[in-house]
Amino acid sequence: MVRQEIGSYEEAVEYLLNIPRFTKKNTMADTRAFLRRLGNPDKELKILHVAGTNGKGSVCAYLRYVLEEAGYQVCSFTSPHLVDVRERFLIRGEMVGKEDFLRAFCDVYDAIPWEVLQGDDRFNEEGKLPEGFYHPTFFEYLFFMAMLLFKEAKPDYCILETGLGGRLDATNAVSRKEMAVITRISLDHVEYLGDTEEKIAGEKAGIIAPGVPVVYLDDKKSVSAVFDERAKELGAFPCPVSKSDYALLKFQNKNIDFSLRTRYYKDIDVNLRTAALYQMENAAIAVRAIEELDHGKTITVDHVLEGLKKCFWPGRMEEIAKDVFVDGAHNEDGVRAFLESVKADGWQGTRTLLFSAVKEKQFDKMLGEIIEAGLFTRILLVSMETSRAVAAAALEKLVREKIAGVYGSAGEGPSVGVYDCVPEAIRQLRTAKKDDQRIYVAGSLYLVGEVKADLGVLK
Repeated sequence: MVRQEIGSYEEAVEYLLNIPRFTKKNTMADTRAFLRRLGNPDKELKILHVAGTNGKGSVCAYLRYVLEEAGYQVCSFTSPHLVDVRERFLIRGEMVGKEDFLRAFCDVYDAIPWEVLQGDDRFNEEGKLPEGFYHPTFFEYLFFMAMLLFKEAKPDYCILETGLGGRLDATNAVSRKEMAVITRISLDHVEYLGDTEEKIAGEKAGIIAPGVPVVYLDDKKSVSAVFDERAKELGAFPCPVSKSDYALLKFQNKNIDFSLRTRYYKDIDVNLRTAALYQMENAAIAVRAIEELDHGKTITVDHVLEGLKKCFWPGRMEEIAKDVFVDGAHNEDGVRAFLESVKADGWQGTRTLLFSAVKEKQFDKMLGEIIEAGLFTRILLVSMETSRAVAAAALEKLVREKIAGVYGSAGEGPSVGVYDCVPEAIRQLRTAKKDDQRIYVAGSLYLVGEVKADLGVLK
């Protein structure tokens, strides 16, 4: 391993994409030490920290839109990206430019202690880094870049979405926070975070900071107890949000109207321009966070309502072409929420689902939910480009088994098809699409990204 000369945006992205080949997750102590090596760029930022299994990206988006509607300058760091890695860095609602991206990349690159490698070839011989050499992982590297970019932008607020977990997540290396927000908890990444929702909640609770509000979804008593106990230990202020705080009024024409009980704005009627029913929950969490941040002083109810109405978060029941919807559902709980929205969308024609998944997800259970829902007349499986993808042939075998288990062997249930790649699947779907057909894409954010890239939908 040697230091390279990197002088273009394209070279920087290529280097980042290759990082997983030669490094591993670092300790929190090492991550914090490297942040100090960069000059503590996070120190002056007012950080809203968001964690959770499902919904955290959407909550970040709702927070950003409301704050910007109220006139605040906002930076946000979210993951993953769908098409362009720069999607992760938003400054005043815009992706960071390629020149700024490259500059931040080089600032992090130059801070890596390359001098430790001088005359030391143990990495090449033993496949491990020598003592004293720190190299950020892919996610850590992007987080450090975000901190440098945001320090320069001088926003009023900085929104950080955790990557995996919370307690040991790179974003948790920041020195101070204004607030912690925790969205829905469900079983995902169990090999890293624990095999129960309570254990996963314990990892997410690691973002709670002393003396600041923690807004969380109060959905299950055992999970809420984890957050309450951690808040008590740290002198933080628990602010639960539950289903009793909101109620659906109307869902039609890809618009959701619901009532929301708030602390400072009283009862309000909210309009969301989305076909995703689960966004009511995420919007409710975001509004509670706004209230705890501002206490009704400068952010008015009109700011809240307009911000929520204008909010757009890609890949969440997003209509990318006429009657073609993509959704980032990639775990069992997310698929249930996706199916709830599909069932309630009022479509009278046929529905086709394009599905794929990565190996570490519970795709067996996801497909079980999909077959049992009985919403699709066709289920199409496709192989994605990533090496983490489950082969379409393996998914097909599983789907046919589940269809036989639900419908028997009489040939009933949805038809099944297989494609070798996303471009082939999209070409065939668009060619054969009928007016009474809706196409849905779900199972993986990687799949959503590939579909959007193939159709040229870059935002």
